[in-house]
Amino acid sequence: MNAVVDLRSDTVSRPSAAMRQAMAEAEVGDDVYGEDPTATELEREVASLLGFEAGLYVPSGSLSNQLGIRLLVRPGEELICDCLAHIARAELGAAAVFSGITFRTWRTQRGILDPEAIRELVTPDAGPYLVSTAAIAVENTHNFGGGTIQIGYDALADELQSLGLPLHLDGARLWNASVASGVPMGAYASRAAAASVCLSKGLGAPIGSVLVGSAELIKEARVWRKRLGAGWRQAGVLAAAGLYAIRNNVERLAEDHANARLIAELLADAAPGSIKPDQVDTNIVVADLAATGKSVAQVIEAAKAEGVLVGGVGATQLRLVTHLDASTTACRQAAETVARLLR
Repeated sequence: MNAVVDLRSDTVSRPSAAMRQAMAEAEVGDDVYGEDPTATELEREVASLLGFEAGLYVPSGSLSNQLGIRLLVRPGEELICDCLAHIARAELGAAAVFSGITFRTWRTQRGILDPEAIRELVTPDAGPYLVSTAAIAVENTHNFGGGTIQIGYDALADELQSLGLPLHLDGARLWNASVASGVPMGAYASRAAAASVCLSKGLGAPIGSVLVGSAELIKEARVWRKRLGAGWRQAGVLAAAGLYAIRNNVERLAEDHANARLIAELLADAAPGSIKPDQVDTNIVVADLAATGKSVAQVIEAAKAEGVLVGGVGATQLRLVTHLDASTTACRQAAETVARLLR
């Protein structure tokens, strides 16, 4: 196989030499005892960026989401989200398995919020015979929607607040939304009761997410983290990578966004109708191959044979994700390869 350009996800990037140096020099302690100064610094810095009282460093975005919704929704209650949401589609039923949470979902285009659909689903006090709604989840940017930036959910939050319903924000790629739109992170997160952000998607850290919320919520989340077996000891070695990432790798996300638009334009030329470049908001490109007559699996395998790794997110949808380890030249090469396979 030729030299590989890996665009399956922005999680495939590797720590830079400078990030590894920061990890090697990290001051550490036992985080289960709350004594790791680097992990604590990361938690405080992320909480401050998003405008919350406290944060909790955890190994994965899935765990961060699951802790957030577990603390907002009691067993037997329901969480409402869209049908493409990561928490409903890609976290292996964890909310049901570990927390007894049920879901109802609304159909969505590109993951975009539909306040009217939410209004039709919400039943905050369903009585003794039906399931009561306990919280709403919003994903920003929206992964399976193609990196879509969610805007304008303040009005929805106002309505939900009047009903006593909290928001959980799955902000795994909230950094991308902020850089692409110019809207501060805190403005996107301010209406949430709990929010999760990821350090290994786009920012180049090898592992980790941070859950933010009130001091009371994070205190309880720390208990649940340990209960689920995810308490860690000298976490500062990894937290140092997260600190380096948020201090050095956020603004450069604009490069990934430009590369994603370049890829979308090349694919649109090769397979008209498969994608609209002006709908590529951030670093995720999703092309629908339904009208091309091409099989996603076959395109993935053919591209792999030519040194380009891409992914699929549905029967007809091909996904390419740009990141800091994929230069503009590499992204162009990958796009030209895939475009040729689509013709």
